[in-house]
Amino acid sequence: MTKVSVKIPATSANLGPGFDTLGMALSFYDNYSAEVIDSGLEISVVGEGEQDIAKDSSNLIYSTIAFVFAKFGKSVPPLRITCHNNIPHGRGMGSSGAAVSGGVMLAAGLLQPDIVLTEQQLLDFATELEGHPDNVAPALFGGLTIAWKDESGPHHKKLTVHRGVSPLVLVPPNQMSTKLARSLQPESVPHTDAVFNVSRSALLVAALTQSPELMFAATEDRLHQNYRASAMPETSKLIEQLRAQGHPAVVSGAGPSVLVLEDDPAKRVAAVAFVEREFPTWQPLSLAVDFKGASLEVQSGSGV
Repeated sequence: MTKVSVKIPATSANLGPGFDTLGMALSFYDNYSAEVIDSGLEISVVGEGEQDIAKDSSNLIYSTIAFVFAKFGKSVPPLRITCHNNIPHGRGMGSSGAAVSGGVMLAAGLLQPDIVLTEQQLLDFATELEGHPDNVAPALFGGLTIAWKDESGPHHKKLTVHRGVSPLVLVPPNQMSTKLARSLQPESVPHTDAVFNVSRSALLVAALTQSPELMFAATEDRLHQNYRASAMPETSKLIEQLRAQGHPAVVSGAGPSVLVLEDDPAKRVAAVAFVEREFPTWQPLSLAVDFKGASLEVQSGSGV
């Protein structure tokens, strides 16, 4: 019998100006395991989504495992899948990217030692399922990632975040559909806005890796946040008020959570105090950058 387990981090994509390109892994985790059993399929979910997540073959983690197995012409063995979910769903913290990336990693563990997946294969499979690499790249590999696609497929570059960066995620009680958020995006934007975001994206990489004191200017955006503001007015209001006080706040992923990239832990404490006072239904998560990404443990057995 084989049992594999994976610990997978939450992620925040876009980070303000880096639309569909930049992503960061955060120290907030889901834990999944898959164990080969004698027959059937057993799925249990504890925590976030335990009442709503499918517990049959349509389950995202199971269907991801089946997808990877099919790539190698193999059938999925009978499995017991256990999910301990902490990452909020529909909040812009990469929950679906975590499930897909976690499923790919579980498949990789189950296929060992007969088949050993490369980093590129992990990214290829996860991106094919998720549709874009900006969340799955940091979920798989950790740190700050720059992700892009060309005719040969998805690619990523992992960078180390400056130790002075102090992330804060502010999670609202309501969800937001990524599909809805994307539907609000225009097909084209003014040339000046495109140039603005190119400059801020470049500056943001420098701020996150070398010069955190530049973070406020580096997190300005004209490409997507304003267009989506009408769908999440509380998010827009919170970002406006935080930035008015000098906090580098942006929409986390497609929202509605807010990501604050402080350059000083004391500033993060001040931001938390403000939110607890003015937006008491929002949950503040003072997190670190996860530098490792997905971690896989093969606990027993010899593969399939």
